[in-house]
Amino acid sequence: MKTHKLFESKSHTWLMFGRDDDKPNEIIDTNQYIVITHKNALLMDPGGIELFSSMLAAVIKQLPADKITHLFASHQDPDIISSLGLWDQALPSATLHSPWIWESFIKHFGMNNISYSAIPDEGSALKIDQVNLEFIPAHYLHSSGNFNVYDAEAKILMSGDIGAALESVDAPIFVDDFDEHIPKMKMFHQRWMPSNEAKNDWVRRVRKLDVDMMCPQHGRIFKGDDVKRFLDWFEALEVGVIRKPTAEQG
Repeated sequence: MKTHKLFESKSHTWLMFGRDDDKPNEIIDTNQYIVITHKNALLMDPGGIELFSSMLAAVIKQLPADKITHLFASHQDPDIISSLGLWDQALPSATLHSPWIWESFIKHFGMNNISYSAIPDEGSALKIDQVNLEFIPAHYLHSSGNFNVYDAEAKILMSGDIGAALESVDAPIFVDDFDEHIPKMKMFHQRWMPSNEAKNDWVRRVRKLDVDMMCPQHGRIFKGDDVKRFLDWFEALEVGVIRKPTAEQG
C-alpha cells in the first residue's frame, strides 16, 4: 500500500493510500483518504475487508490508531466500508459519518463500538479541531444515498465514485492527459451512474465550490484545470446507459 501526501498546512494534512501491489487481482483497486489534524483524524472510505491489514499497516506509520476519531463512508458498497467490523475493533471510540439511508445496511459489516452519525440528505458539516469539512450531497452517483467530502481550505473534494477510472495498480497518482484518460472512465460512469438529473445537479453544486483537487475512490486524481475539464465532460455525458466494455476500457 502506497502513501501519497496531497496537502499540508499548519492545521491539517491530507494523505492518500492506494496502489496496493499486494491486493488480490480480482479485487478493484481503491483509493483511501485521511485528514489529520493536531489531535484527531478522519479516515474516508477506509476500504474492503481484504485490504484492512494493508491499510492498518499504512495508517499506523503516519499516526497512532487511536488518533482516528472519525470515519466516513460515502455509501454502502463493500469496497467502501466492508472493513468496518475490523476497524470497529481497532477504533473502539470512533464515530462513523455516513448517509442516514444506509445505516441499517452498513451495520451488517459489524459495528459494536463505533457510533453512527447519520448524514441527512441535504448534507452537513464536521469540525475537527480547527478544520471545517462539508459533506456534499452526491445522491444517485452512483448510490441513492451518497456524499462527497469538501475541504475549502485545502480546496480538495473527495468525490467517491465520481471521477473513478478502472486502471492497474501501477497507474500514476494524477491525471496527466485528460483526453487519454476518458476511455478509462467513460463506461464506468455511463453504467454505474443512473440519473442525468442527479448528475447535472451535482455538477451545478460543485461548480460553486473552489476545487483545486478532485479525489475519486478509484483511479487517478484530477488537479487544476483537469477538475473543470472533468465537470464539462461529465455534464455532457449521457449516463444510465448500458455499454459493453471495449478492449480499451477493460
